[in-house]
Amino acid sequence: MAGVEQVRLRQAKQGSKAWKHWGPYLSERQWGTVREDYSPNGDAWNYFTHDQARSKAYKWGEDGIAGISDDHQHLCFALAMWNGVDPILKERLFGLTNSEGNHGEDVKEYYFYLDSTPTHSYMKYLYKYPQAAFPYDELVEANANRTKFEHEYELIDTGVFDKDKYFDVFVEYAKADADDMLVRITVANRGAEDASIHLLPSLWFRNTWWQSKSEKKPEVRAGGSNSIIATHERLGSYSFYAPDAQEILFTNNESNEKRLSGTENSVPFVKDAFHEYVIHGNKNAINPAQTGTKAAAHYVLKVKAQGEAVIRLRLTSDTKLAGIGSVAEFDRIFAERIQEADEFYRAVCPARCKPEDQNIIRQALAGMLWSKQFYYFDLDLWLREHGYNPTGAGRKQTMRNAPWFHMLNADVISMPDKWEYPWYAAWDLAFHTVALAMVDIECAKQQLELMISETYLHPNGQLPAYEWNFGDVNPPVHAWAVLYVYMTEKSLYGAGDLDFLRSCSRKLLLNFTWWVNRKDRSGRNIFEGGFLGLDNIGVFDRSAPLPDGGYLEQADGTAWMAMFAQSMLSISLELAIHDESYEDVAVKFLEHFLWIAGAMDPQGDSDHELWDEQDGFFYDVLYAPDGSGRRLRLKSMVGLLPLAAVSIIPPELAKKYPRLRERARNFFERRPELAANLHDPDVPGEQGRYMLSVLNRDNLKRVLSRMLDETQFLSEYGIRSISREHLGNPYVFDLDGTKYTVQYEPAESTTGLFGGNSNWRGPIWMPVNALLVKSLLQLYQYYGDSFKMECPVGSGVEMNLFEIAQEIGNRLAKIFRVGKDGQRPVYGETEKFQTDPHWKDLILFYEYFHGDNGAGIGASHQTGWTGVIARFIHLFDTVSAADVLDEGNSSLLASRLEPAREVIE
Repeated sequence: MAGVEQVRLRQAKQGSKAWKHWGPYLSERQWGTVREDYSPNGDAWNYFTHDQARSKAYKWGEDGIAGISDDHQHLCFALAMWNGVDPILKERLFGLTNSEGNHGEDVKEYYFYLDSTPTHSYMKYLYKYPQAAFPYDELVEANANRTKFEHEYELIDTGVFDKDKYFDVFVEYAKADADDMLVRITVANRGAEDASIHLLPSLWFRNTWWQSKSEKKPEVRAGGSNSIIATHERLGSYSFYAPDAQEILFTNNESNEKRLSGTENSVPFVKDAFHEYVIHGNKNAINPAQTGTKAAAHYVLKVKAQGEAVIRLRLTSDTKLAGIGSVAEFDRIFAERIQEADEFYRAVCPARCKPEDQNIIRQALAGMLWSKQFYYFDLDLWLREHGYNPTGAGRKQTMRNAPWFHMLNADVISMPDKWEYPWYAAWDLAFHTVALAMVDIECAKQQLELMISETYLHPNGQLPAYEWNFGDVNPPVHAWAVLYVYMTEKSLYGAGDLDFLRSCSRKLLLNFTWWVNRKDRSGRNIFEGGFLGLDNIGVFDRSAPLPDGGYLEQADGTAWMAMFAQSMLSISLELAIHDESYEDVAVKFLEHFLWIAGAMDPQGDSDHELWDEQDGFFYDVLYAPDGSGRRLRLKSMVGLLPLAAVSIIPPELAKKYPRLRERARNFFERRPELAANLHDPDVPGEQGRYMLSVLNRDNLKRVLSRMLDETQFLSEYGIRSISREHLGNPYVFDLDGTKYTVQYEPAESTTGLFGGNSNWRGPIWMPVNALLVKSLLQLYQYYGDSFKMECPVGSGVEMNLFEIAQEIGNRLAKIFRVGKDGQRPVYGETEKFQTDPHWKDLILFYEYFHGDNGAGIGASHQTGWTGVIARFIHLFDTVSAADVLDEGNSSLLASRLEPAREVIE
């Protein structure tokens, strides 16, 4: 029998009940984004600051703490707080802009996504609020005075959590029905003295009326007995009940122009009214008529030392209700939703997953689900507001994102991080779906379809990168993700969504064609692409013109395209089972893969080739204007990514489509100079499987011997992005007397260089590790136990490829697991996280990790692609080598997932 949450997922899929209508779709930072930037020079961070955010109405989205909204963000709910001493009302999370920190933008708060079901029927969030004044200025000044050779100055370093003088503020949501949300806020005083806190659960409408004066403005107004009525022309009417609140406050979601620019306000009651009223006691700031577009219930709680206080709220469209109901009934619904969430995650994390791992998986997936955000951006309107007419004469060619005027984004999208990256990134999102598919196949499919829909994909076939520059180039991993999600669904239910696969394949063909036409200038099947998401990894800025006017042929760009061709081949073969016309498409992509793979490592050796026969490694090649080429012999992830270009063709498909083998044989016969160093796809392996791989057996061993060497790429915590051999032996490239140096740096980059605060000069990044593990498993499906390597190099321990994949997966999981010393490496030397009972089991999923000690670095809440750790841990907790050999071609063993099997029925 299906669990209750699985039933909700089925109802949401069928459209019989809109369980996903409400969710955590509110951003955590809207200020400092490109959408809100109306500066003449594109300086988004400084045009709209955190200090202005409380007073200035946003145009394109909203932000808040622990917030929710409907799926078009008409109506928003979030929590505001005041500890009695802060200079401002705590309505949104604080952090540094890109230029304020010694390592770039960074949120300076502690908050945690503790739980969420995929329909958001139950959610839990924790915010840690100091009782002392929040050290806004100290955080800015201390970080400004630190160099890139010093650690960032974090909130915990200020001492505001010393002696436990802080509140743990837990915000929980439980849906009594699709449009009926119960909210429970529990404030725990961790200190030794009684302390007071103001809570302002706030309800407001996103300001959409700025776009059209004819739009009927929505309204919040006072109801009876501590309630608020919210009415919207399209959303309908909602009631918000806040029993025991001392008062209900009203204002408008309009800018305080008087504070911002000294001009008169267009309305008497403005956005920062609650700040003025609570902090400064300005009673004239709030609307005595108790109406407007923004409202809040005001609670003042005195919480005993080490005690708790609870408030209960309800936001509902149910007109029959006249309050929150009885406390007993309210808490009963919460208890049911928590039990249902536990039941759901018992299916995701079965008993054979260790309790410690179950905790990591559940928090990782909670972070994934909390990081969905409504994203609104009408590029045509935005460009016109900036004085740019996309189709008119005299257009400004330098206008940001001008070629993307076709875009109209108004969707709930999985974000990398709702504070630091509150905008989608195409290649990040592909990895998000690997984790999302563990709990919500339909969500994963919808996210992938979105990026290649007509309002996202450029008419020329390019995928949008991110709002700072939609025209930048991200690695083409979408086809791999589409295939992975399809195979996951097929493995779970015995049948995949062919309409999804067919639709995606058509759009992906456009994207593949864009790559072939735009990023292979020489026509040799060797690709460029720019930094390809790996900012700072190279000798030069790979997105900018090169110093000598030459160009760069990229080992990673070419490997991504080989992998793209393989994924399209596998997709076409799957579709050919049901439609024979796709056989021709499959043959086309097989041949294209062989051309790309052959071009990466042709017979013979010169400085013009990506493969260095002497080193046994792949490198980028720099071409000068005169046509001469030189390898950039920097040992980095660029040279490991060709490992990811591997795929398996099951024997039954090879037999069904003999033209594939015939085409491969023909290529090897006619192009011996290209085929000489390739793995022969016509040679069967384990259980009669065939394999496409850039690397033949000997070259695979050579690349793996570097990857598995702890003095080079293999860290105790995964695969580094640059070889550690460059620590004492930096790579130096001399170009016409100018020396360019790259050194292994296990943590943040100590030089500004290119890519801002991004860093691929040594740290461990989860997404590329995911691809390497995926490839090792597929290589094992072909080679079985006949292929072994010493791992680590020099250890004397021989492992097969499954065991190597498992070893890397366990090293990655080790970042988050409690070690024998009782410490989690992710938290480094931060003692409170390691030992305090109210901190030590809370986990943050950082952007990347220290290459030597595993400490979290970069964006602290980028569960986005780091969330794939949930898949690693689940995989190696539940799967054996025999399972891999029996699995066929299901990428990353999708059928070992258990959630929601009955949803399809």
